Amino acid sequence: MKTITHQFYDGRQEEINYINEEFPYPEGQLIISRTDLAGNITHLNQAFVILSGYTREELLKQPHSILRHPDMPRAAFKDLWDTVQAGKKWHGYVKNLRKDGRFYWVYATVVPNYHGDIIEGYTSVRRQPSREKIAYYTEVYKKLLEEEKENG
Repeated sequence: MKTITHQFYDGRQEEINYINEEFPYPEGQLIISRTDLAGNITHLNQAFVILSGYTREELLKQPHSILRHPDMPRAAFKDLWDTVQAGKKWHGYVKNLRKDGRFYWVYATVVPNYHGDIIEGYTSVRRQPSREKIAYYTEVYKKLLEEEKENG
């Protein structure tokens, strides 16, 4: 069992022991959240609460990266941020870490929220990914992580 430490916006820290056990995505549910420009969660739906294992209060004002699984390469998130900050829609497969240490996969669509011509935040809608895509991206991300470790 491996441990990572999350730093919360209010200064507290929490250790999460992550295990190689998948939490089933709730059939037919859409996971929805909004963030500010820095990626801090400002709105979320109940399906997000259930899937993440955190309470609504624990998630609000936290960076979306609170869910980042260590198996996810930095390159995936760099691509996400580069795309949405350029005002474009991003799609991708993401392995997330629940509060209880289990993981879950999502197919995410992230779009910028505009006020006039100015981006004021982002909305993310996640849905259940196919098992085939999960298998594919598990291997892709594993290779990217190895490259990141080799190249720093």
